[in-house]
Amino acid sequence: MPSAIISRISNIPPIQRQSMIQLGVTIAITLLGFLSTMLFTHLLGKDLMGVYFLFLAYFGIFNMIGDGGFGSAAVKRISEGKDQNEYITAYATLRLLLIIVSTLLLLVIGPYFVDLEGYNMILWIIAALVAAFFSHTITYGVYSLGHVGIFNLSAGISELSRIGIQVVAVLLGYSVAGLFGGFVIGMILSGIICIRYFKFKLARFGFRHLQSLLSYSMWAFLIASGSVVLTYTDTIFIGYFMTNGDVGVYRVALQLTTIGTFITAAIAGTLTPKFSNWSAKGDLTQIPGILTRSITYGLLLAVPTAAGGVLLSERLLYFFYGADFAVGGTACSILLFLQIVNVFMVFFGTTLSAIDHARQSFYATASAALLNIVLNIALIPLIGIEGAAVASLISIILNAVLLRHFLKHYVPIHVEAKPILHIIVSALLMAAFIFIYKQFVPLTNVFLVLIPVAVGAVIYFVVLFKLDKELHDEITGLVKQFGIPWPRWL
Repeated sequence: MPSAIISRISNIPPIQRQSMIQLGVTIAITLLGFLSTMLFTHLLGKDLMGVYFLFLAYFGIFNMIGDGGFGSAAVKRISEGKDQNEYITAYATLRLLLIIVSTLLLLVIGPYFVDLEGYNMILWIIAALVAAFFSHTITYGVYSLGHVGIFNLSAGISELSRIGIQVVAVLLGYSVAGLFGGFVIGMILSGIICIRYFKFKLARFGFRHLQSLLSYSMWAFLIASGSVVLTYTDTIFIGYFMTNGDVGVYRVALQLTTIGTFITAAIAGTLTPKFSNWSAKGDLTQIPGILTRSITYGLLLAVPTAAGGVLLSERLLYFFYGADFAVGGTACSILLFLQIVNVFMVFFGTTLSAIDHARQSFYATASAALLNIVLNIALIPLIGIEGAAVASLISIILNAVLLRHFLKHYVPIHVEAKPILHIIVSALLMAAFIFIYKQFVPLTNVFLVLIPVAVGAVIYFVVLFKLDKELHDEITGLVKQFGIPWPRWL
């Protein structure tokens, strides 16, 4: 029986197979992440959660400096199939030097940032930077060889371990230090898991290898810088203008919206090596069809999540995370629409970088990042965390528009109008049910909130699969090939 299932899975086209595996891993990890965050918010409160989210923000910034864009460059060059040992050795050397620079920079400027002074945060960030050097050197190498499944599996196990360690540590009374420690150990584990598939050998690299990495990494670094700004500017400015508690509320609200990103994250993670390899061979003909279908699948979850979440976000935050977090309901509603735009931004950006046009991707991301900084400075003092959400939404829209503008010069861009219309209609019918339910049933406990969530999901998928036979058959076939039972009524 297991061999039969494996045989069926092997017959699934690589991108679909890897996406399904990644989707399953992503769903499992995210659900556990939600549950653990709910536990942490109740045990630690919004202030300490804000401290942890600030740790993640600062780590993201200094890790970006420590990577210098060479991680993306190494994946790109190694995936092209030439001088792989030389490129991974060059990458590891450059990464080590940049981690040292990043650490020294952190030690120099740390005393000038109040947020970094407490909870031994500087030492924890340094530990995380060292862990990232080890982990990323191994995992990026494995990923660039096309072992996407192994890469995703290691990431999944790493995340599960992180969550488990953090839960145990918090329950034992280690507070926010337990969250820091779990994060660091989780990264180390991802590298350990991938070592078996790390088939590289140390090799002497030359100036041309450094030059090749540098030519790509400069733009990759600038893109990463813009992405980090888009990801963490709101967090840091909320911490600056407001309180750690407000940071905690905002980031928890943002986490809740990531329910709509499962499919996008799963598919996008499998596209870069394939698109890069095809681009290196001068064959872009397969990309438009896959890109178009990827957008449809990304919207498959993002649209209904936004439609239902807008009506239920305040109650979900209240019952799942605690009364202190319910004030994030409005910000959460805004961020749900951000995740719809994020589908387009992720796929356009992934494709543009993978086909070796990172410069244009940087132009788009940098423009959005600068706008994001200006809007956060202007809006957060006026309207608080809702201002941060609005700033992020507007910035992401600009990024997606600019990415599309640049990408269309290299790859035809289309959207599947009919399937997307079916998704929208199904989501609106689901939202109509939730709205009517709220008029007659007071949402006074968590069970009464979960009923419209569950019934609404059933309504959405039943209507969608009735309207769109092609989507129904494609998803049904994929699920059955994995040996997963499929409900007959769907």
